[in-house]
Amino acid sequence: MQATHNAMDLATKILIVDDDKGIRTVVSEFLGKHGYQTATAANPVEMRRMLEAGSYDLIVLDVMMPKEDGLTALRSLGPQAPPVIMLSAVGSDIDRVVGLEMGADDYLAKPCNPRELLARIRAVLRRKAAAQAVLDQAMEIRAGGAEAPPADAAAAEGAPGPSQDQAGATCANGLYFEGWRMDLDMRLLFDPDGRMITLTEGEFRLLLAFAQHPRRVVTRDQLLEWSRGGDADHFDRAIDVQLSRLRRKMTDAGSSGVSELIRTVRNEGYVFVPHVTRTRG
Repeated sequence: MQATHNAMDLATKILIVDDDKGIRTVVSEFLGKHGYQTATAANPVEMRRMLEAGSYDLIVLDVMMPKEDGLTALRSLGPQAPPVIMLSAVGSDIDRVVGLEMGADDYLAKPCNPRELLARIRAVLRRKAAAQAVLDQAMEIRAGGAEAPPADAAAAEGAPGPSQDQAGATCANGLYFEGWRMDLDMRLLFDPDGRMITLTEGEFRLLLAFAQHPRRVVTRDQLLEWSRGGDADHFDRAIDVQLSRLRRKMTDAGSSGVSELIRTVRNEGYVFVPHVTRTRG
């Protein structure tokens, strides 16, 4: 395992963005000792200039910076930006949720143990590499053609297995519905044409809660508990925003009838309409 880490680390470039020179130096030197190539930026302006001039595999981004804060900088990054881990001296749940909902891949409160930051970096990079491998494999299979794996015996009775349209984009542990595919290991969503739909972790958990409880009325409180844990605030409206964004992203993917996948039942909750089939490796 250590050899695998070293091989990955030596080829990895990390951009550290923090207005505190001392923190930039400490983090950069620590990651450098573990084989990473590092560069630093004192503010988001420098960050964007460096991203335009070169490529990076991950950004460590401070939240509390003067003039332009980290959340604003995160919002300015395009869809092709590398994954982002945010650091903040303000470690409240609200700030963490906002950062994750805006697209950060992870969030750590400052001061943090450098070894924990290293572990988080490695975890995010593993997910990134695994996701890219899945996409590359899916493209190869789609080009050559392959049969979809059989549906799990525990799948919903009468639910159809993965369609031939999905044959080039199957996974060992996935949920299938109406041509859509959720890769549960890689935490990825693919539309009926095999295109990956970018979801935040919160949006993915919400869709997973629906897909694991299909064809039944589920309440908002149930969705909160399933997607955010038993200690979730039932007055938190973030889940409403997530649902709106989820519907919009799936609709923007060009699939007709998306509005019928998740139906609102007035005064009751929601129903995830399609049959759901599960495959296991």
